[in-house]
Amino acid sequence: MGYRENIIECLGQFPEKIALNPMVSEETDYGTHVVQLVHYNVEKDDRIAAYLLIPKNIKDKAPAMIASHQHAGEYYLGKSEPAGFSENAMYHYGLDLCLRGYVVLCPDHLGFENRRPPEYKRVENKNLDGGNYERLLFCKYILEGSSLQTKYLSDLTRGIDFLQSLKFIDSERIGAIGHSLGGQETLWLTWYDARIKAAVSSCGFSQIRSILREGINHNFAMFSSGFLKYGDISNILCDLAPRPFLMTNGSKDAIFPVDGVKEIAEAARTAYAEMGMPEHYESILFDGGHAFPIEVKEQAYNWLDRFLK
Repeated sequence: MGYRENIIECLGQFPEKIALNPMVSEETDYGTHVVQLVHYNVEKDDRIAAYLLIPKNIKDKAPAMIASHQHAGEYYLGKSEPAGFSENAMYHYGLDLCLRGYVVLCPDHLGFENRRPPEYKRVENKNLDGGNYERLLFCKYILEGSSLQTKYLSDLTRGIDFLQSLKFIDSERIGAIGHSLGGQETLWLTWYDARIKAAVSSCGFSQIRSILREGINHNFAMFSSGFLKYGDISNILCDLAPRPFLMTNGSKDAIFPVDGVKEIAEAARTAYAEMGMPEHYESILFDGGHAFPIEVKEQAYNWLDRFLK
């Protein structure tokens, strides 16, 4: 088998797709844009809610973005953060891009915000709350021959299906963006689904071998059975070339060793150059920690505009 087939085998079984059956339950006009609370099926017995941000100035068909939220141990917070409803504006990248003319979908990852058991169950059984619930989900999917990464990936592809069902979306101009866990998922989604035409990952990854060497724990979706037999994260990024990809990282990020980040960046530069498209890849290493500073966001948004507008 080739590299892609080997990694798909590591991911394990994907859920069976069913009809989306999308609907809008709420709509709020914020003057510059409209926010809809939308619902769609991701698999049998799993229907999720997401925020859809629609700019007011759409004249024909707009580019679209799927914005994946971070982890940060904040299980109460998912789609609301990139959509602009949380306190920290640093991570309102979904709202930022909507105000630049993109239609943006902000879904919850499983285990976050509305995709958690009801509060009374979380209070009565601590295994259904927070990190304990994330670990329980990880174990469940591994036992079923799948992985939490596979579930996240499958759900995000259904988000693309939803975006493509909208008449005001240009299906050839769909991108992805995310910070931290969201950056990790952006990488995997771009590698897995060629419908993503350009992507930005903020502080989303280092080499897993570097992370393990430093004894750093991470989200459970980072781990898929047998993955390191076939390389590391650099191989995933090189394999998606030459689709446009930008990675940003802080040089003092305590959870992503900088040597692993530099190793990925060097491998990607070589891969894109060998394909004759070095301009389709960029790495920003800024002086700072695990963050998405405003000046870095501006560079990232301009990067996306180059390929999607």
